[in-house]
Amino acid sequence: MSRTTRRRLGLSASAVLLAATALPAPAHAEGTTDYTITVDPAARGPEIGKAMYGVFFEDINRAADGGLYAELVQNRSFEYSADDNGSYTPLTAWTVSGTARVVDDAGRLNDRNRDYLALDAGSAVTNTGYNTGIAVQDGKRYDFSVWARAEAGSALTVTLQDSGGTLATARRITVKKNGWARYRASLTATRTSTTGRLTVAADAATGLDMVSLFPRDTYRHEPNGLREDLAEKVAALHPGFVRFPGGCLVNTGSMQDYSEASGWQRKRSYQWKDTVGPVETRATNANFWGYNQSYGLGYYEYFRFAEDIGAMPLPVVPALVTGCGQNQAVADDALLERHVQDTLDLIEFANGPASSKWGKVRAGMGHPKPFHLTHIEVGNEENLPDEFFARFQRFRAAVRAKYPNIRVISNSGPDDAGSVFDRAWKLNRDAKVDMVDEHYYNSPQWFLRNNDRYDSYDRSGPKVFLGEYASQGNTFGNGLAEAAYMTGLERNADVVELASYAPLFANEDYVQWRPDLVWFDNHASWGSANYEVQKLFMTNVGDRVVPSTATGTPGLDRPVTGAVGLSTWNTSAAYDDVRVTAADGRTLLSDDFSGDTAQWTHTGTGNWAVQDGRYVQTDDTAENTMVQAGDAGWHDYDLHVKATKRSGKEGFLVAFGVKDTGSYYWWNLGGWNNTRSAVEQAVDGGKSTLVSKDGSIDTGRAYDIDIKVRGRQVTLYLDGQEWGRFTDDKPAEPFRQVVTRDAKTGELIVKVVNAQSAAARTAIDLGTDRVASRARVTTLAAAPDAVNTETSTAVAPRTSTLTGVARTFTYTFPANSVTFLRIKRK
Repeated sequence: MSRTTRRRLGLSASAVLLAATALPAPAHAEGTTDYTITVDPAARGPEIGKAMYGVFFEDINRAADGGLYAELVQNRSFEYSADDNGSYTPLTAWTVSGTARVVDDAGRLNDRNRDYLALDAGSAVTNTGYNTGIAVQDGKRYDFSVWARAEAGSALTVTLQDSGGTLATARRITVKKNGWARYRASLTATRTSTTGRLTVAADAATGLDMVSLFPRDTYRHEPNGLREDLAEKVAALHPGFVRFPGGCLVNTGSMQDYSEASGWQRKRSYQWKDTVGPVETRATNANFWGYNQSYGLGYYEYFRFAEDIGAMPLPVVPALVTGCGQNQAVADDALLERHVQDTLDLIEFANGPASSKWGKVRAGMGHPKPFHLTHIEVGNEENLPDEFFARFQRFRAAVRAKYPNIRVISNSGPDDAGSVFDRAWKLNRDAKVDMVDEHYYNSPQWFLRNNDRYDSYDRSGPKVFLGEYASQGNTFGNGLAEAAYMTGLERNADVVELASYAPLFANEDYVQWRPDLVWFDNHASWGSANYEVQKLFMTNVGDRVVPSTATGTPGLDRPVTGAVGLSTWNTSAAYDDVRVTAADGRTLLSDDFSGDTAQWTHTGTGNWAVQDGRYVQTDDTAENTMVQAGDAGWHDYDLHVKATKRSGKEGFLVAFGVKDTGSYYWWNLGGWNNTRSAVEQAVDGGKSTLVSKDGSIDTGRAYDIDIKVRGRQVTLYLDGQEWGRFTDDKPAEPFRQVVTRDAKTGELIVKVVNAQSAAARTAIDLGTDRVASRARVTTLAAAPDAVNTETSTAVAPRTSTLTGVARTFTYTFPANSVTFLRIKRK
């Protein structure tokens, strides 16, 4: 996922769905609306692949260390560095009692694990773990290990305590008089705590490295394993695939080779060979999301996890074009060839016989049989489509030549539309690429409006992998919008072959991105409302779509209404000569800022003041500094503004159709680090892009901006020339359906989303002669702003039995609900 996207969202997890522009069918006094669903079982819809829905894992929000990776010790090898995070030192998460020093010299454990702790006699070191501390459960066993050396021999005392005292019986370990060796001990918790501290004390001078504490009960009891509750939540989804390891981890950082002379490069890109082999020989590295990653959870563990949960592994490798705001193409051909070879070696690692070079490495790690890799993705969200695609073709050609059965996946950049998206898709289509990865994070309104997105895609062109999507919040309202959209994904299963919500995990104390599917702390985990939606779809897919139709919402005919606004984002800008003129020629607003600013209301951040006859926002680090003027009832008007960028990273924003601080349109000129301009619509805080073009804004130049609003059509002019136009007349449809067939059970699965505050009384015609009179019903229903937390599960499935089912019957779908009816055909 893109850092610019994250910055643009600016949302909290409480952003909710209020489909303000939807026009539902006529409501009855009892609070219901009438719909019909007609199923055509004789028609043949597209097949749905077994792997259609999967999960995307990226080490963001501390999803790996302190999360899915079960290690309880933070900074276990003393490798944290200010290069990774300005607040880090090699002793982050550690406290020393007595004297100790972190050493990087020839006596290190190995060349990639460079730092170790030299602990003096009579001294101790204590680790705080993650979140509030090390969490343990009464009666559970925990496996301690450490690499140690002592010139004259030593004894280590290992204790586990919290503020209340001892949590496990102390263990004593004898360190022999020789070089580095691994020592182990087992601790059994005598009570439950979430604030534990692990202490290692030495009675003689001792070197320590890789200080580790693992719960014995990892997922499937795998060594170097996964945290059980988190892995089980993923397994419960029955995902068809696991995409890993990113995301922005893949195509950021240095792509260079490891060098014996220069040592480990801390901002090296994520490369699979750095993450396999014995854990103590794997490096730690700077994480793109601002912290350190240990690589204890590496490619072998990802492959193993995918196999354990019956999912297809789908690794992503860098294409040597950086993304996520960096946007540089590496021009070193020899380095490119090395990465191409690394990709071939990865396939050998996954699929090669144990006698092959990399198959032998896999076998040595405990898995002699192949992992049956079938798909691999090259690159992630590159904003330079031509540069990316030239390199992608080198990867694809090499893979095809050696492994013709492997499908190589390309991508279409970081957004759902725009010049990068269009160019990338043209290149992919012309080259007959197998599959193209699309990513987008849009408002709930966008998802409700764009259920038909894939209806018009070329059925004979590349398949779509919707690798990352979410609706900018973790309320049930967000889940409803995503559920409505997923009915369109299934209806177009002949185009959309794979899809995964993103991201998967978030540690509630280390959040770089929201929303997220599963939340956790050091002792508990809980699925979001979105998780419950994904789980319902992923465990009730079916194998073929049965065509169906439903009555829907008419198109919008009310005009775009609202006040006007001025804003900036990481930029200082000056505005002048603001005029709003009604279509009949009346002047609604005129301000040349020769006086005060009484007509304007400051609703955002930043510092606004009149300077030299212009309205100036002076803070070039503030985001969304909006000031508003006018009436929320204005419609059919012309807005003129003169705008000048003074300093900062971006351009300026001119708003129209402003209803409140969370609902408006704005023309964002020079956004995305001054690389693109777009019209964005915000509804209840969630944004989506309506039209976009590449281009930048010059500092110090005055631009004439004109926006013409007529009904629901908007035309935009820059310096007197038409820049673009759009018609915003698609309703946010609150009622969506799809029907699939489960050949194994002989059931029709009628899936209905009712994302409105009224119940939907629905006449259902199954179009088949005989069906069982009883059906299984699974329902998710809650208030749109409901969220799941560690202590409360407001959104959870309810199951029931429906009687009276026939070829035609009526069912009332609750307000704000997702309902699956499983109906047996006779």
